[in-house]
Amino acid sequence: MRADAQRNRDRIVEVARDVFREQGYDASLDEVAKRAGVGAGTLYRHFPQRENLLDAIMQSWVDRVNDAADKAVTREGTPREQLLAWFETYVGLISVHKGGPAKITSAMGHEESPIRTKCQTLAAANDRVLDHLREAGALRPDVDSVQMCRLVGGVATVADQGELDAAVVRPLLEVVADGVLAP
Repeated sequence: MRADAQRNRDRIVEVARDVFREQGYDASLDEVAKRAGVGAGTLYRHFPQRENLLDAIMQSWVDRVNDAADKAVTREGTPREQLLAWFETYVGLISVHKGGPAKITSAMGHEESPIRTKCQTLAAANDRVLDHLREAGALRPDVDSVQMCRLVGGVATVADQGELDAAVVRPLLEVVADGVLAP
């Protein structure tokens, strides 16, 4: 890629991150192009679909997901406390941008999604946490990682769309945790 094309691409990603944070993932791509100082054609050459732009924005997010999973498996406390802490972290990770929980949760498990690599990263991090709890005998044997991502993602979507605070979200996560922990 030519240096000027790379600069344009980088600028589009930087501006899109700000626009999506302000207005949500469904913000106008024309607004992104305008603020980035490029034409719509330039934006679409780099990012043919909105999801391609979302994927580029989410790259730094991957590192945060992996770090969060590392912390979750070394966290002190009961299995329930560990699982709830992971769920709260998970909700935070997918709720960085308005509309993010719905986009990520609906793409979870879909191989043809342009953000599938990010979903796979999130599912793999979730797997690490669940495997840690399985080894301790703390989870029901039928708990599936992608289903778990969808359940917690559903709670995050409701919280995002309803602008619910953490005090309202925690009891919802407790219900999910209590449903998957071994008796």
